[in-house]
Amino acid sequence: MSEQQDKLSENYKNGISLKNLLQDLPVLNSKVSSNSRVFRLTTDSRRVIPGSLFFAIKGLRENGNTFTDDAIGRGAVAVISEDEIPAHTKVPYIQVENAQIALAQLARKFYNSPDEAIKMVGITGTNGKTTVSMLAQYFLTENTQAGLLGTVRYDLGNRTLPSHKTTPESADIYSMLATMNENGCKDAILEVSSHGLIQHRTYGIKFDIGVFLNLSHEHLDYHNSLDSYFDAKASLFDGRNGHTPKHAVINIDDAHGQKLVSRIPQETSIITFGTSVDADIRATNINLNERCSEFTLCFDNKSIEVKSPLLGGFNISNLLAAFAILKASNHSLESAINKLPRFEGVPGRMEPVTTKQPFSVLIDYAHTPDALEVSLKMLKSITKGRILVVFGCGGNRDKEKRPLMTRAVLNHADKAWATSDNPRTEAIADIFKDMVQATTDNDNINFIEDRRQAISNAIDECQPQDCLLIAGKGHENFQVFEHTIVPFDDAQTAKELLKIKQLF
Repeated sequence: MSEQQDKLSENYKNGISLKNLLQDLPVLNSKVSSNSRVFRLTTDSRRVIPGSLFFAIKGLRENGNTFTDDAIGRGAVAVISEDEIPAHTKVPYIQVENAQIALAQLARKFYNSPDEAIKMVGITGTNGKTTVSMLAQYFLTENTQAGLLGTVRYDLGNRTLPSHKTTPESADIYSMLATMNENGCKDAILEVSSHGLIQHRTYGIKFDIGVFLNLSHEHLDYHNSLDSYFDAKASLFDGRNGHTPKHAVINIDDAHGQKLVSRIPQETSIITFGTSVDADIRATNINLNERCSEFTLCFDNKSIEVKSPLLGGFNISNLLAAFAILKASNHSLESAINKLPRFEGVPGRMEPVTTKQPFSVLIDYAHTPDALEVSLKMLKSITKGRILVVFGCGGNRDKEKRPLMTRAVLNHADKAWATSDNPRTEAIADIFKDMVQATTDNDNINFIEDRRQAISNAIDECQPQDCLLIAGKGHENFQVFEHTIVPFDDAQTAKELLKIKQLF
């Protein structure tokens, strides 16, 4: 076991002194009357155990300061908050300017800076993060272990956990990075969301490689404008995340990628990818069909023919991003190209559902106007029959994109079924009202609240050589109604319905 791992194990077993933990933390005010030992960092009072340091974070829906008494009652040894110190606090209380940054700084210290022992790759962009991260992990595990924190799963080297958030809270990230280090991982790939960046969940991580994929209409209910959304993404690269990455991998086919290049600090080396003649990692002679994608990969004055099992032009872009990560990591691209045909794909990303039906059924996570348009254009180019689509729009999320998503589907599908996605606390009928704004009398679309029924109706309409895309939820195996999570898996549901209908 390494010296770093020894120190980490000691923190787990014996805790770390509160005063030592707080030693370099900028504070506005503090009342620390004891030198208790800290065994856990948490933002959730329900996860407090004796010896926990509780961070009272102000969120969009809840204010952690309302739960400080609960945290203390459960055994919290101290509280960190942006609020003023209460007059009669029962435990040490530390006031800071930004509690989220304080959490990240102390988590990094508590877990003994695990990011310094692992080569860190952070991937951001509206679409493609999961595919690129899984491709990168697949290629990087040629000779060593590579960990992964992303939308589908958290892979810690010796075990895999289901993902509950694309970019977890900083304390969880550093904890899982420490576990990856203990398990011998040499690389770690993180999907970095704009929410994660704004909320400083990745603050302080020393990324060796930062990756920008693309930017399109998404999360504008949170960011208010596309410019603000882009600015959040750019913070991964320009130092506002606590460090600048050693290498920046950027898609220069994307207008925002071109804009980002000019914002990269001089100390960061840039590797570009795309179909542009100026790209460092470039695809030419592209050939797309219903079985595979073929192209010529150009880099370092070399040209290599590539045959990929991943369909569509957007997956060529995803592959180029993964190849650029390998180049920045000094890994062999030739070795990755040889390994590529054995890649099994990504759950819920153009995932086929196959029984004996004479038509295609695909499950995909596309849930933005741009992702739907790109996916449907690709399917239209390789499908001999019609394109049919089941899709929905999430509740309590960006309402502006609902008509845009609907129009994207209707522009490229022969028939569509609008249905529930994750309605959350919104009435499905109200979500439908926003979607209907984009329809005309000539559009072939049905609105059906029950998602299973919508999928069933769509399957009934399929004819030989048609393609049915069930979009929006991808790998997710649940739906959210009000505050209740209901089991629901698009792939499993489609397979069950196909088998039942084949009996008659």
